[in-house]
Order: sequence, then structure tokens, then C-alpha cells
Amino acid sequence: MPHFIRLTQFISALFLLLLSQIAIAQPALWSVEKNGITSYLFGTVHVGDSTMHGLDPRIETAIQSSQTVVVELNTEAISPLELQRKTLPFMLQKPGNTLQTSLSPVTYKQVKDYLSKRKIDIALFESYQPWSVMLTILRLEYQQAGFSEDYGIDKQIIEFATRIKKPIMELESLEQQLSLFSTLGDQNDAMIADTLKQVEDFEQYFTQMITAWKQGNYQKLNTFYKLSFDDSEYGQHAEQVMLIQRNNTWVATLTPRLAKSPHFIAVGALHLPQQHGLLTQLAERGFTVQRVK
Repeated sequence: MPHFIRLTQFISALFLLLLSQIAIAQPALWSVEKNGITSYLFGTVHVGDSTMHGLDPRIETAIQSSQTVVVELNTEAISPLELQRKTLPFMLQKPGNTLQTSLSPVTYKQVKDYLSKRKIDIALFESYQPWSVMLTILRLEYQQAGFSEDYGIDKQIIEFATRIKKPIMELESLEQQLSLFSTLGDQNDAMIADTLKQVEDFEQYFTQMITAWKQGNYQKLNTFYKLSFDDSEYGQHAEQVMLIQRNNTWVATLTPRLAKSPHFIAVGALHLPQQHGLLTQLAERGFTVQRVK
């Protein structure tokens, strides 16, 4: 399950009924119109490679024509020191607990073996929550494959909006996002097992997904959605916590705003698909949603 793409998402979308019949080899941008007011919706990825440096001119134009830029969280507005201060309490175990006591013996050994192969002592993580270790594992894999948060599309959109002095609206606070991982804590073993499964086949679970995003291939992205949220108990629970509930809250927040002024909305790509995705929910609320060619 690509947690990083989902959060902040991790994570990355499809709505087949709205797809253009013509293949467009570029990231998909959607217009959202109501009352003669046109906003834009863009599914992002939170990490990228050097080929993703610089925004597509279509994206810059859409941002410039919008009154407000909407993102999940504006991390650029938080200093590294403040980020650490706010994050640490969520990452640390409660007194008396350790990473080892939070995982089954089998899962703990799997994590230990993974870290040992990379010459990392698991003792460094004993005081941290399993989800923090999960993010560390994913970050190690991203870095080894040449991906970085510096090339993430969210970061570039925020930087561009800041440069041209566009107001930036956040859909969530840092504390809200960190709390999401705590909600998954009752299924720590499944979360770690799912992550280790991803890293065993990084090409299938991530590299191909980035390629599909670059090409705007939403049919292919739908395959990754199903890989991310399968029919397992953990898959269904994670879908509810990380996507469905958040999508519902975001749509309730955005609907009245989009009817009054143009916004550019940039959220993780996997927040767009299915009957609970932003594309479908906005269409159901009377917005005309179309892919921008």
C-alpha cells in the first residue's frame, strides 16, 4: 500500500466515465465548473525524480487563473524545527511500550532483517511507532531509486503559488495528518507486512505508478489503486481512514467555495477515483467535471 503517495498522502486516481477517449501523454488536469466559475483539480504525487523538476505550463496557467491554491498541507510554511517539535510526540511510543511489543515476533524479525541488510540497527527504532518505521522503510527505497520529496509535485505547486503570491489554503493540519497513522495502529503487523511487500517489488508498486502518472494514464493508475486498497481487512480499513473519510470532509469544505470563486486544488492522485473520489463527488453536486486537453 503506497502510504507516502496516499498522505500527504502517501499514496496517488481514476474515474473511468470522465476519461477522454484520446490518450494524453501528460499528467491529467481536470476542470471543475459551476455557476460560470471554473476551478481546477490536479492529482499529485508527493515524491518524484529529476525529470519531474518544473511544472507543466498548463498547471502554472491554471494556478495563475485561480484565486486560491488548495493543498492537503502546506509543509513549506513549517520550519524544520517546528516540524520536528510537532511530529515527535506522535512518533514516539507510550511509556512502557516498544517497537518490539507493538509487533508480532514474526513481523518484528522481518523488520529487523530488512534493516540489517541495510546495516541499520533496529535498536534505533525501539522507541518509535511502527508507522514511523514504515515511513522510514519507504523513504529508504525512494532514495535508493532516485526519488526525492524535492521533486514532489505538491512541493513545486506550493513554491510556485508562493512565488506569484497566491493565497494557499490547507485542507488539514499537520496534527490531523499525523493522527491518521495512529488510527491504523491497531493493525501494525498488517501495515508493516504490506510495506515490506511493496519494497520487494518496488518497480511494480511505485516506479510504474510514477510513469503512469506522468503519462496521465488513469486506467493504469486504477490498477495501483486496487493494489493499494485490496479486499483485506487492513486494505479496507486503510481506504476508509486515509481516503474515503478525508475525501468526504474535503468535498464538504470545498463545495461552497468552488461555487463562489476559482480554486486550484492539488491533492494526492489517489483521492480522485471511484465513487467516493473527488471527481465523482463534485460531479454529483452539480459541477461539470472535464479533463483538460
